[in-house]
Amino acid sequence: MAGRVHPRQLAFSLPHAESLSRDNFLEGPSNAAGLALVDAWPEWPNRIMWLAGPEGSGKSHLAAIWAEDSGARSTAADGLTAEAVPGALATGALVVEDLKAGAFDERALFHLMNLAREDGAYVLLTGREVPSSLQIELRDLRSRLRAVPVISLLPPDDQLFRGLIVKFCADRQLAVDESVVSYLATRLERSSAAARRAVELLDSEALRLGRPVTRALAAELLRDA
Repeated sequence: MAGRVHPRQLAFSLPHAESLSRDNFLEGPSNAAGLALVDAWPEWPNRIMWLAGPEGSGKSHLAAIWAEDSGARSTAADGLTAEAVPGALATGALVVEDLKAGAFDERALFHLMNLAREDGAYVLLTGREVPSSLQIELRDLRSRLRAVPVISLLPPDDQLFRGLIVKFCADRQLAVDESVVSYLATRLERSSAAARRAVELLDSEALRLGRPVTRALAAELLRDA
C-alpha cells in the first residue's frame, strides 16, 4: 500500500495595514523635531517645510498625521504635474512625498511653490535627502528649495528601535517574547526599514514553516539572510 501523501501547507502573504494615526506614532529623540513640527501647525516658520530622513524614519507617518490635522491632500512627487497643481492645493494644504533628484517634474514643483505662496497654502515636502543635495536643473526652483526650512529625522535610538520592532509585530498580530525583540534589536541595522523587513520575514517564514516566532527561528533566518 502506497504511503499517504500529506498535503503541503500553503502560505498566503496577506496585506497588513500599518496604522498611521497620531496614537500609533512612537516618539523618540530621533524624530522629536518632526513631531514638534507637525504639532506646531499652523504656527510654522514657513508655509512650505521639508521633512528629511532615511527610509523608514517616519516621514510618511508624520505626513499622515499632519494631513489628518490640516485636511491636506497627498501626492507622490513623481506623479505631480503642472496641470494637477491647482486641484492638489484645493484644500489649502498638500503633502508631496519622496522628492528625489530626477524623479519629479521640476516645473510642476516650481509652479506648486509659487501658487502655494500666492494662495497662502501650506505644503509639506518629504525626501531622503535635504534640498541642497539635490541636483536641480531649474535655477529658480533650486533657489526656492534652498530657502525652505528643513527638519531632519535621525536613525532611532535603542529604546525607540525596540519599540518599533514590537509595533511591527503587533501590526501583524505576531506574539513575540522579549528574547526575540532583544535578539533582533542587537543584530539588525539600526533603522526602521530594517526592523520592518525582519518582522515581515519572520511572519512569512513562520507561516510557511508552521512554526511559532521564536528566537531560534529569528537566528536561523538572520543567519541565512
